[in-house]
Amino acid sequence: MPGEEIDKRHPNRGGAARPRPVSPHDILRKTFGYETFRPGQEGIVTTLLAGRNVLAVMPTGSGKSLCYQVPALARGGLAIVVSPLVALMQDQVAALKLAGVAAESINSAQDREENVAIWRRVAAGEVRLLYLSPERLMTERMVGALARLNVQLIAIDEAHCISQWGPAFRPEYDMLQTLRQSFPGVPIGAFTATADEATRRDIVGKIFGGDAEVYVAGFDRPNLQLAVSPKDNAKQQLIDFLDGRAGQSGIVYALSRKSTEEWAAFLVSKGFRAIAYHAGMSAEDRAEAQSLFMTEKGVIVCATIAFGMGIDKPDVRFVFHADLPSSLDAYYQEIGRAGRDGSPADVKMVYGLGDIQLRRRFIDQEEGGDERRRREHKRLDALVAYCEAPECRRQNLLFYFGEESPPCGNCDVCLDPVHLVDGTAEAQWVLEAVKTTGQRFGAAHVADVLAGKSNEKGDTLRHTELPVFGIGKAQGRQHWQSMIRQLVGGGYLAIDVAGYGGLSISPKGHALARGDGSFRYRQDPVRTSRKAERARKLVAAVEEGGVSDALLQRLKSLRAKLAKERKVPAYVVFTDRTLIDMAAKRPLTRWDFGEVHGVGESKLQQFAEVFLAEITRHVQQESGVA
Repeated sequence: MPGEEIDKRHPNRGGAARPRPVSPHDILRKTFGYETFRPGQEGIVTTLLAGRNVLAVMPTGSGKSLCYQVPALARGGLAIVVSPLVALMQDQVAALKLAGVAAESINSAQDREENVAIWRRVAAGEVRLLYLSPERLMTERMVGALARLNVQLIAIDEAHCISQWGPAFRPEYDMLQTLRQSFPGVPIGAFTATADEATRRDIVGKIFGGDAEVYVAGFDRPNLQLAVSPKDNAKQQLIDFLDGRAGQSGIVYALSRKSTEEWAAFLVSKGFRAIAYHAGMSAEDRAEAQSLFMTEKGVIVCATIAFGMGIDKPDVRFVFHADLPSSLDAYYQEIGRAGRDGSPADVKMVYGLGDIQLRRRFIDQEEGGDERRRREHKRLDALVAYCEAPECRRQNLLFYFGEESPPCGNCDVCLDPVHLVDGTAEAQWVLEAVKTTGQRFGAAHVADVLAGKSNEKGDTLRHTELPVFGIGKAQGRQHWQSMIRQLVGGGYLAIDVAGYGGLSISPKGHALARGDGSFRYRQDPVRTSRKAERARKLVAAVEEGGVSDALLQRLKSLRAKLAKERKVPAYVVFTDRTLIDMAAKRPLTRWDFGEVHGVGESKLQQFAEVFLAEITRHVQQESGVA
């Protein structure tokens, strides 16, 4: 087998001979055809070969897979690779087999007979890398059977899922922390393209019990041109973005399964070659879509996040986010599918306040517990700060992952700077408010202090007596919230994602507070007044078709039913304008329902429960929850 020579003097646990180590450089050259390791790879390989645990955070396209495949072959015996997606496992196994490596996967896409035959080969010592999903691995029977074999290495691919997917979604990811007890002395490698500091601490604590070497390669992808725009007419924005891109391969990410199909149909109607991809499709249809994208040029995939993990297509020239991702971590993963060949590629996101609101609702509906929900809200805060960054977007993105960078000259803000005004004095007020309140409170509380808005927390802690209390009363609370978001986006303030979302002052912020440098901010923040946003959404919904027709029809059917029961005309229950506004806002709480145009106290009491239930059902079905 590739990567091992047999020394018959040392039997292993399975009764076969213990392999004599082979040089990882020989394996790299003879098995994979590469003369040298890429930067960062050799240190990880050496650490695993020495029997030590590793967490490796490396950008997309940097060769993470080789970092565990080479030591797996060099150590001999059996290596277990934990992977979240069947398609990803199948692709890697196919590539390894082409390289002459005995690799297999036991998964749900294969029939039982095939899986049984593969297991027999594993038990006989004929397989070197076995790919399993967490669900397939973390059963008492499978762990027990593998523990009797000569397991020499465990690799966990896409390790950020351990922290970010949550125990309620895939609890077996949380169970991976028991592997070090089940396989004592076996080195474990965890690999991911994205993990902020909080996620890294989470992985090291859960999987390794705090005992692991951590390798963090640079996160910068300088060939990607970054851009973000407020969502106006998303369809027209996409068409404008695609102008001049005929024949290029790309990905359009959308929030729901249904919307991916709608986007694909829209692009086809405009003459593009587009296909949909989401988890609700059959395995055969997903495989066909992926194969088409991988093998042919000029195909645009309209997808949910179910598409892309492990996709290794080098010439993806663009990624367009039609909806807001869940976090900067997810955004970084998704844009990482573009430009893997090192050539220029463009990534653009359009987003609106409705996207933020919907993302927050999804977080609140998760079942992972209050701690997880709190953390995900703070990750979303960081993403919003990135969207509103008044300075270099790449600086903002890299700062989130703990890196500093000069202005990149290759993002929309650098290439077409927004109109900024001097806000140094106001920024210093914000920094002073953060400092004097103890660098442990969130944006809402700091904005209240600056705007002179008293609350129980501020009264108890005597924040109302601070010199900065009410210093910015004339500007108002919303102004200060926007300033804080832009200071976070500029790297002057940091959000404690792992803690309680408190703001702290970065070294850059301390310098500004001392008078070293200046701060310029955008006067026209994305956030608008509730009244103005309501009017804008209503006009957009009517004129641009921004409302889900399916939801609107459901609401009309419900209105007709209620009107019939009360023997009144339908408009007496709610006017069309109210239903359009309701479909645009998608309220999921009584408070939100009360903010819908045309909903007074009486109708709130009579109709909130039944309409909220209908909207919730629609949202769940659209997102694939129900």
